[in-house]
Amino acid sequence: MYETLKLVHIGTVVLTILGFMLRGYWMLTGSPNLRLRVTRIAPHVIDTVLLASGVALIVVLRLPVLDQKWLLTKFAALVIYIVFGAIALGRGKSMRARTTAFVFSLAVFAYIVGVALNKSTLSWLA
Repeated sequence: MYETLKLVHIGTVVLTILGFMLRGYWMLTGSPNLRLRVTRIAPHVIDTVLLASGVALIVVLRLPVLDQKWLLTKFAALVIYIVFGAIALGRGKSMRARTTAFVFSLAVFAYIVGVALNKSTLSWLA
């Protein structure tokens, strides 16, 4: 059970970032693909599976969430990633704001992956 959940979680992490990078590229190039129905729906489906698998892992592993600084940090960084992502893919008022938010989103995502892999708030510096 644990291994399956972990594979689903990691798989959806990969799908999430690849999809985000593709949508970011489309944003930068002004592609009409950003307005496609599948482009608007698929990320929500993938992110829902990602979140559900993460919660399931917490339950299966019986992780005391409030005692795990790295996990709380990961959740906080996830919120920041979502905010920057929303600005990058449409809420930004200018191309410069969207581009900056896109770069920050990618940096926050990299930080989250480092936190997850090292189970440390120092992320890649641990």
